[in-house]
Amino acid sequence: MPKKCLPDDFYKKIKPGLHRRIGRELRLAGHILDFGCGACDLVQYLAGTYRQQVSGVDISGESFPTRRHTSEGQRFQCIHKDATHLGFVNDTSVDAVVSMLAFHEMEHPEAILAETRRILRPGGELLIVDFPRDSLAQDLWDEDYYRPEQVKQMLLDNDFEEVRAKVIERGQIMWITGHRAKLESTPS
Repeated sequence: MPKKCLPDDFYKKIKPGLHRRIGRELRLAGHILDFGCGACDLVQYLAGTYRQQVSGVDISGESFPTRRHTSEGQRFQCIHKDATHLGFVNDTSVDAVVSMLAFHEMEHPEAILAETRRILRPGGELLIVDFPRDSLAQDLWDEDYYRPEQVKQMLLDNDFEEVRAKVIERGQIMWITGHRAKLESTPS
C-alpha cells in the first residue's frame, strides 16, 4: 500500500498488534531484555501476558512508569543504562533481547550487538522490530532508518546465526531475527 494511503496515526494503531506478535515470537523465553524500551510498554505487556522476567533498558529514563508491577501483579524492571555496557547482566543469562522501534536511534549499534551476543544464552534470540528506510515514519519524523538488508548484515557480521529479515505491516515495519550460536566453536 502506498505511504500516502496510510493515516498519520498508522503506527499508533498497529502498536497493540506488534506487542501481540512480539509476545508470540518470544513466548518461550523466560528472561527478556528490551533495549530502547522507552516508557516500558512492551516490558509491561510481556510481563503481564506471558509472566516472563522482563527488564527494559533505555539510555533515557524520563518516561519510565513509577509502578513496577503489572495490573496482574507481575514484577518488571525499567533500567536507565546504556545498552553498550550492561555489566549488571551475566554472560549467557538472557533468553531473548528485543528492540522495538528504537534500533535506528542507537548511536553504537555494533557495540550493542556485541553486548547482546555476550548476554544471550546459546541459542538465544535477538528480535529487532523497527521502521525501514523509505517508510511512512521517515516522512512523518524525518529520521534516518536502516534497510532490512543492512540490519541483517550487521547481525551476520556479529556472528548471529539463522538471521532472517522481512518487512511487515504494509511494508512499514521491518522484522529481523537472529540467534546466538548454540555451540561456540573453539580453535583447535
